[in-house]
Amino acid sequence: MAGGKQSPRQKMIGMMYLVLTALLALNVSKEIINSFMVIETGLISTNNGIDNKNGILYSQFELALLNDEKKAKPFYDKAMEIRKKSDELVKFIQELKSEIKTETQFGVNYSPEQKKIGDTLSSRLIDKPDDYDTPTHYMIGEDPANVTGKAAELKKKLNEHHKFLMSQLAPDQQKELENNLKTLETKEQWNQSEEKTVSWEWYNFYHMPVTAMLANLTRMQVDVKNAEGDVVNELLGSVSKNDFKFDTLAAKVVAPTSYVLSGDKYVANLFVAAFSTTQDPSIWLCDYDSVTKQPKGPIDSTSVKVARGIGTYEVAANAVGLQTWKGLIRVKKPDNSWEAYPFKSEYIVATPSAAVFLEKMNVFYIGVDNPITISAAGVAPGDLQPSITGGTMRPAGKPGSYIVSVSQGTKATINVGAKLNGVQKSMGSFDFRIKRVPDPVAYVGNIKGDGQMTKAELNAASGVFARMEGFDFDLSFSVVSFVMSMNVNGVFVEKKGNGPAITAEMKSLLAGAKPGNKVFFEQITVKGPDGSLRKIPGVNIKVK
Repeated sequence: MAGGKQSPRQKMIGMMYLVLTALLALNVSKEIINSFMVIETGLISTNNGIDNKNGILYSQFELALLNDEKKAKPFYDKAMEIRKKSDELVKFIQELKSEIKTETQFGVNYSPEQKKIGDTLSSRLIDKPDDYDTPTHYMIGEDPANVTGKAAELKKKLNEHHKFLMSQLAPDQQKELENNLKTLETKEQWNQSEEKTVSWEWYNFYHMPVTAMLANLTRMQVDVKNAEGDVVNELLGSVSKNDFKFDTLAAKVVAPTSYVLSGDKYVANLFVAAFSTTQDPSIWLCDYDSVTKQPKGPIDSTSVKVARGIGTYEVAANAVGLQTWKGLIRVKKPDNSWEAYPFKSEYIVATPSAAVFLEKMNVFYIGVDNPITISAAGVAPGDLQPSITGGTMRPAGKPGSYIVSVSQGTKATINVGAKLNGVQKSMGSFDFRIKRVPDPVAYVGNIKGDGQMTKAELNAASGVFARMEGFDFDLSFSVVSFVMSMNVNGVFVEKKGNGPAITAEMKSLLAGAKPGNKVFFEQITVKGPDGSLRKIPGVNIKVK
């Protein structure tokens, strides 16, 4: 793993900085000022190198997270927080450098345009590279004994960052990195020219030429990034500290789903997996406790065949829909105990299907429950999310079954959606015609339309009834009223009945019927399941 420790070149630059700082105290020539420009350039280059090395650490963390998320995640989260806070501190120091350059070059009342120039201005282009009043005032303030400038804020941030980094480490790691992180400490320092101990702010920023101060701040950025790398390197080492030893690497492809619909994206993770060819794991298919990693319920230890460190699971796809399987991969540790690794996966079994659309059949009837079944290849019924326009729809109990109700209009549209891998997807829209339920057929006894009855059969008839013929729905119409008429002794007599029953008056007339007489049941009004009233053709009976 790439570490964050200083290279010989970085150490040499640091030593040069310390020597030049000491020479400044002796008021050596302006060549020293120019040397600080060289030092800053070297430190900027060092910063870029450390960024690259730290980038390698984070790439290794990404790989560790991909290989074993549960194990790497706590350390990865710490590393990401360290990266964020380090970037914030480096950015803060960079802003201090920008402000110092801008105020030194253009004065405190600079314009926004001048600030943009100051942000990228090289120390070599500063008109007064030996100016120490402006940067000292910016960082220290008026009185070095009472620091009111930005140095006080920087000191606080460095102290907080040092404390934060130490808090991310275990006690043994803190002890190991104690010296490395001392570069972030802000303790008092011995000042050679003053021959006394001075504050950290005084030592680093008081009466210092702008070029020296810029180099000093860049050095602090280097210190922050070096400390970041040291701590992240320790955290990365913690991920693999108790790793098993494997002897083989193999490329693996892991896809979140084994079924992809047309128009969707196929997504897969590719990585190199390590395993041992000399010691096979034990693989159990079972339910398990996610905390203790112990099996719950029955254990199937034979369905997964293991060879050369790899398990193969093969099962007949008999059940349709989403199938979930899970269990424990048990690996023997060096001390002969077992470490269990839970897993869970799923796949979709779809039946071969064909759809035939019959234009004369796709009908919803008004006022009745229209049962429908919705399915989509490769989608579990529970993941379907249908909707309808032109009517209402409700689940019918069994997954994929629904009841559609319509009350008016000529067309209804069912839109079928599905939730696949957490994403809503349209599976298509289907149009249905809306029609009124066909009229029923009037019956008297077993006679409809025109027919014949004996007098006894006619007298035995109890009423007029409406029956649905050739209609698949289980529904009925009730007779609201009808009119019975017949010729009695040359006079045509009509009697009206409310409801389906033949009235006593009608029975009296029918008792006098003779062979050859005709009895008419007409003006039949029926009420449908939707509450509407309809007139239907009557029944004409000739007495035998």
